[in-house]
Amino acid sequence: MSLTLYLVRHASTAPNAQRRYPRVDEDAPLSPEGRAAAAGLSLPLQAVAFTSPTLRARQTADLAGFPHAVATPALAEAAFGVMAGQTWAELEARSGDAPRGWIDALGDPESEAGPPGGATGRTFHRRVQTWLAGLPQGGDVIAFTHTGPLLAALRLSVGLRAAEIAPGGVAVLKRAEGHWWLCELRWGSAP
Repeated sequence: MSLTLYLVRHASTAPNAQRRYPRVDEDAPLSPEGRAAAAGLSLPLQAVAFTSPTLRARQTADLAGFPHAVATPALAEAAFGVMAGQTWAELEARSGDAPRGWIDALGDPESEAGPPGGATGRTFHRRVQTWLAGLPQGGDVIAFTHTGPLLAALRLSVGLRAAEIAPGGVAVLKRAEGHWWLCELRWGSAP
């Protein structure tokens, strides 16, 4: 028996177009371009679907044909702490090389560090690993999520250390007999 897992990065929002991390209190809706991209996603309609609780992920699921996707806190984005609301250029201007270290730590499943005031790599990856471990043994599953959980799932399942997936992008994984492999990466549509 095998499982096919479709990891979908939510479609684009205004913060994506501005290339900034979302603010803590921000739950941005999809942009018009994001709505069109979400409606154009090609996914198996018989799949069991889960979604991050955020508006942008729920809207992506709904427009892709999954209005009853189950909201799952494990699929929420990592807490970015002091990085929230900032662009990369703003972070480097304020903190020099430190943001690179924060992101690298957040991307390390064993790290006890992360952005100040945010998640650590270990706690963030543990959350995603727990969700992966609870997936059914077979069938098709879709997860409408964010860049962080998508990349964490790729690290934990197939050992892929880095990838770039634009809003609306999809990573397709298969699991059989306890082994994962990457089948496809769909870029998505950059804002």
